[in-house]
Amino acid sequence: MGTRTGRDSYVWRQLGLAALAGNVTRPLPGYSTSVVSFFGGWLAGELAPQMLAVLAADNAVHVARHGVRTPADKIGLGLAAVAGVGLAASIAVSAKAGQAMRQALDESLGAEEMRRLDEELGPVTVAAPWPTLLNPFKMGKPGVVRQRNLTYGDGGRRSRLDIYRNEEARGGAPILLQVHGGGWTIGNKDQQGIPLMQEMAARGWVCASINYPLSPKARWPEHLIAVKQAIAWLREHAEEYGADPSFIAVTGGSAGGHLTAMAGLTANDPALQPGFEGSDTSVQALVPHYGVYDFTGDTGIKLTLQRVKSGLSAFVLGKNAKFPEDYRAASPIDQVHADVAPFLIIHGSFDSLVPVAEAREFAARLRAVSTSPVAYAEIPGAQHAFDVFPSVRSIQVVQQVARFLEWAVLKSGRELPSR
Repeated sequence: MGTRTGRDSYVWRQLGLAALAGNVTRPLPGYSTSVVSFFGGWLAGELAPQMLAVLAADNAVHVARHGVRTPADKIGLGLAAVAGVGLAASIAVSAKAGQAMRQALDESLGAEEMRRLDEELGPVTVAAPWPTLLNPFKMGKPGVVRQRNLTYGDGGRRSRLDIYRNEEARGGAPILLQVHGGGWTIGNKDQQGIPLMQEMAARGWVCASINYPLSPKARWPEHLIAVKQAIAWLREHAEEYGADPSFIAVTGGSAGGHLTAMAGLTANDPALQPGFEGSDTSVQALVPHYGVYDFTGDTGIKLTLQRVKSGLSAFVLGKNAKFPEDYRAASPIDQVHADVAPFLIIHGSFDSLVPVAEAREFAARLRAVSTSPVAYAEIPGAQHAFDVFPSVRSIQVVQQVARFLEWAVLKSGRELPSR
């Protein structure tokens, strides 16, 4: 009886892994399955090497103990082979992330200029270090220190930020502001953007990760006002933390990507700076990851229209918001104009929560009017939130984002921190 139960359990494990691997390589389509598709595809895709190792060990142990004598053994091994092929394919696709990023930078910033940067700063890392992959949730870097829960605004506990910086920094460092995602309703400054902030802090930058007011208690544009308060605070207090107040880059994912784009597109807009209208909220570079860019569905993208109909936009804007005027005022795609900082827009080709077509359209509209470079990188096989922890894919993306940010500093006539 025990042997039969063990074989049944073995088959079910292999079936589960095969289903996960299948969703990684071919995500479930449609809005109704988007959350399930996202969670399975995100974790299995970014942890594919670890899952492949577990798969191999599980099957080796089973064969050693039970052999391949019954139909259940053969079915389990067949399913394991399917899962193994899917996970291996996912790893191979993940390895192309750096190439996709570099191609986007070459096309928008100039291949010759990027080669000069490589000569000056050294080539960008293209391979994920295996020691990091063995423990992807340990994300600290030597020399990087963190100061927690500094108050930047008037929103209580949701108006706090953390500073990441190199303990050996000499001052005058560029600033990177990280804005977390979570559908404007959940999320925390401790949960996202850590690999990028650790990398930039190790390079001598000063990085800040903020909380901001969340819906339904907060109504748009309170979220954006908080981001602008953080920018103003960082500029005012920069020298206390060894930072240069004249250079602030903003990044974030999902809802944080939306707020990143809006912060750049509405810089110094007094209507969005109540009580601090005279503060400088301009930014010098923007890197939204898998952001939401269309609140109205004007793009006509099917999944975007379904998201709008779901009521999430109304939940964020409030029941008194007028459609479509107030919704367009919150949509980056409707706020594009010429005088914006350089953008690097990043989106996964397999994103189940925010369709990649939305990012393509935003990039196209922004490029049509902006006087600054607009780079668009579509990451092969990437799901939403692919950069939350180090993986084969996200490590390459972080390295190329770092190169874009370094380009932005040098292009502005400033100097990079000593490395």
